[in-house]
Amino acid sequence: MKKLILATLAIVCISSMSFATEVEMTTNNSHDYDLAIYKTSPFCMAIVKGDIETVKKLIDLGSDVNQKSDGMTPLMYAARYNRTEIMKMLIEKGANIKTKDSKGYTAMKFAKLSNAKDAVALLEELS
Repeated sequence: MKKLILATLAIVCISSMSFATEVEMTTNNSHDYDLAIYKTSPFCMAIVKGDIETVKKLIDLGSDVNQKSDGMTPLMYAARYNRTEIMKMLIEKGANIKTKDSKGYTAMKFAKLSNAKDAVALLEELS
């Protein structure tokens, strides 16, 4: 009885392996898209997270308040994520409110797109 079970099991395993090897895998290596890898600066990531202390330290260490990261200025990130305290700090340190990204968006446009009402109010007050 054991020999019959072992023989059956062996046949099932062998046949399943033969079916697995008969399947031909084809892959198509033609791609009609470009892979874009974005790397946001640590300065802008601190703004996104709302980490005011880190933003202050990075400014004190010489971070440029107008340096773009992934095409956006730090002020655009702050406006997009409604970080008004950080926006005030950036503007005090010389951030340009009128700078545009590659699509022509300003910090005001990012604030409006994100429905960041406090950021919109602050930028309207400063304009």
